[in-house]
Amino acid sequence: MSVTSSVKLLKTVLVLDAATCLAFGVLLTLGADLLDQWLGLPTDLLLYAGVILFPCAVLMYVTGRQEIPNPALVWLIVIGNVGWVVASIAVLLLPAITPTMLGSAFVIMQAVAVAVLAGLEYRMLGMSRKFATV
Repeated sequence: MSVTSSVKLLKTVLVLDAATCLAFGVLLTLGADLLDQWLGLPTDLLLYAGVILFPCAVLMYVTGRQEIPNPALVWLIVIGNVGWVVASIAVLLLPAITPTMLGSAFVIMQAVAVAVLAGLEYRMLGMSRKFATV
């Protein structure tokens, strides 16, 4: 894969990541009261998770719109995504939180999606040394 192709793919993945963060942020903040009943997850957890996603979406979008994404910002995004996956798993393991089956599936599916995005972003970091020469 050429450096140019890698940069384009990274930019696309970052903007997609931003879009999913924005969509989930809206869903979780506006729907926290309804979702807590279906998912068995605390309203505050859903609300604050949604709020956290808005600045993440901005960072991802701004980084994805750079001519050549800043590798340090991409690293920050990858680390943040990995942190989100770890936190998602922790939510399922906490004895104080008892999600419904739908809630567990929701947490697992979004964690897998975030892990895939983080993996794609990380893979594109392999080209970061070449970014400066593009």
